Amino acid sequence: MIVQSTNIINKRILQIAVPSIISNITVPLLGLVDVTIVGHLGAAAYIGAIAVGGMLFNIIYWIFGFLRMGTSGMTSQAYGRHDMEEVTRLLLRSVGVGLLISACLLVLQYPIRRLAFTLIHTTEEVEQLATLYFQICIWGAPAMLGLYGFAGWFIGMQNSRFPMYIAITQNIVNIAASLCFVYLFHMKVAGIAFGTLIAQYAGFLMALLLWARYYGGLKKHIVWREVLQKQAMLRFFRVNRDIFLRTLCLVIVTLFFTSAGAAQGEVVLAVNTLLMQLFTLFSYIMDGFAYSGEALAGKYIGAGNRPALHHTVRQLFVWGIGLSTGFTLLYLFGGKAFLGLLTNEASVIREAGNYFYWVLAIPLAGFAAFLWDGIFIGATATRQMFYSMLTASASFFLVYYSLHGWMGNHALWLAFIVYLSLRGIMQAVLSRKILYQS
Repeated sequence: MIVQSTNIINKRILQIAVPSIISNITVPLLGLVDVTIVGHLGAAAYIGAIAVGGMLFNIIYWIFGFLRMGTSGMTSQAYGRHDMEEVTRLLLRSVGVGLLISACLLVLQYPIRRLAFTLIHTTEEVEQLATLYFQICIWGAPAMLGLYGFAGWFIGMQNSRFPMYIAITQNIVNIAASLCFVYLFHMKVAGIAFGTLIAQYAGFLMALLLWARYYGGLKKHIVWREVLQKQAMLRFFRVNRDIFLRTLCLVIVTLFFTSAGAAQGEVVLAVNTLLMQLFTLFSYIMDGFAYSGEALAGKYIGAGNRPALHHTVRQLFVWGIGLSTGFTLLYLFGGKAFLGLLTNEASVIREAGNYFYWVLAIPLAGFAAFLWDGIFIGATATRQMFYSMLTASASFFLVYYSLHGWMGNHALWLAFIVYLSLRGIMQAVLSRKILYQS
């Protein structure tokens, strides 16, 4: 009986994790396709413009990622309670708030752009081209933030296949549209931007069609006056506020990591950027299992099924330990060869060898933080998640500024490892109240 229930739990974990991993892997493909196309147009400024513009939108949308995460946790709990009225209202709230935020971004696009290029120092030509890219792609904000609501809602409904279908569709449309605009209409950077814009709205349209086709029956549960019910809206904003503040801490640490590396010279910046690709690869996989934690933890908490919740958490950590051990061995034996695929610059590869052992520590130090994030989101324990992130972020800066004078770039990597580890440790301590409360 125990073996059978373990197999069922593992099957449910993988049903959500695998499509989510595929979706995660497609995300960088959008940017990679754009860079590849402009990389053949004959001017480095085109590549710089796409890189700067893409980074700016990554930061903007990253900050508003709470729309996906908060929706996922609350929807999975309502789904576990079989509360289809609240399930439907949550989608309307999330997409509605996303559209409202996007309207604010459109209205404030000029000051946002001016502030961004005040902080980002680049050549005049790159700034002009990146400005053109920004002015076109900002109109995709309604589609992107609306999609966050749909993606979180689908995952909360235990369905990560639809976000995967949407991500794959966006990639196909982006490639076709960008190639058409650039090579048939000779639009260069503007063509890349329009290709991205069309792909974003294609994804949003597909989300609407999938919902109408497979969840259209929920329309009978819509009572518009209850969508804006005061207590429900207060909970919605409380959960999303905590996730927003948590994400802000994450963005600050990530940007500082890049900035601190850049301050130590071009070679160190290049080394840190390349080594961080190994962390990014690991994060794509672990995020898939975090999504399983969101969906399943929320579902079992909503249903009041504590034994299934505890069993799911245990199995998530079995997967986490196995995957982190596998990635450590993979990086130990193949990591340096992977770096050789990314660059043939001998000085960078040689310098990377001095810091490579920090990368080996990342999987085992960081896997718990990913899994607990998913579980806490599913439990809507977002205040505890924020406190853990705040403490870990403070430790990052404390370690770095205490040691960088005599450890240099090693202090930056040690601070990052401490930051990852402390997130997982604090959440493990705080989890007992979440997992065992009545």
